[in-house]
Amino acid sequence: MSSAATTSGSASRWGPLWGARARDWAAVEEQQAPTYEEGLRRAGLERGQSVLDVGCGTGVFLALAAARGARVHGVDASEDLVALARERVPGADVRVGEMEALPFGDDSFDVVTGFNSFFFADDMAAALGEAARVSKPGAPVVLQVWGDPERCDLEAMKRAVAPFMPASPPGAPAPPELWRPGVLEEVAAAAGLRPERAFDLTWAFEFADDDHLARALLAPGGIVRAVDLAGEDAVRAAIVEAMAPYRTPGGGYLLRNEWHYLLARA
Repeated sequence: MSSAATTSGSASRWGPLWGARARDWAAVEEQQAPTYEEGLRRAGLERGQSVLDVGCGTGVFLALAAARGARVHGVDASEDLVALARERVPGADVRVGEMEALPFGDDSFDVVTGFNSFFFADDMAAALGEAARVSKPGAPVVLQVWGDPERCDLEAMKRAVAPFMPASPPGAPAPPELWRPGVLEEVAAAAGLRPERAFDLTWAFEFADDDHLARALLAPGGIVRAVDLAGEDAVRAAIVEAMAPYRTPGGGYLLRNEWHYLLARA
């Protein structure tokens, strides 16, 4: 088991935010397992191969890969999430680190994955370049990002929280629409990866009631930043109100979302 590495850049900013509600995020991440399984299936991970998950969170993907006989490694910006990943997969090599400076050697892994993680880097192309560096030649690199906003129920939550977020610097470019055809491929190619094929998957989060919904949706790092600025009560109320159209007859919530993937090669 490797000790924590010093973080800098995007890791130093995002690590404390994602770790603030680590246990609540762990419960949310468990619901994302089917989206990770699809990445595993497309990568063709085999028993005995080594896999690295960049932005490994609480280790849900690592557990799935370990169950398939892989040798699993993970890196995340948050010490708290890494601690939970180590609990979930005791035999995994999980490290605190920066995705733009991965703490692993060249040509180390048979498969590298990043599920809704690489776009948190200050320089996404640099982070993908690191993924390429630590991959063995020709190894699959699986990238997952959010899909078309019109097919993501969680967009309503993002719009509701936006007024509580810090304003973007004047003149800052809009984030790239990575779900659009060709956009993620262009970023990956600029980082030295060879895009192979893109695909999409729709899956739904389920929450039993208002409390479970609020605890889950207050856990992501970006929302934690909003809470720090505006207070939990205001952000919670905005989220619950925004999600009202997705309430089920039994008082729970069903939130369908689309994920966009790219399978590339190192």
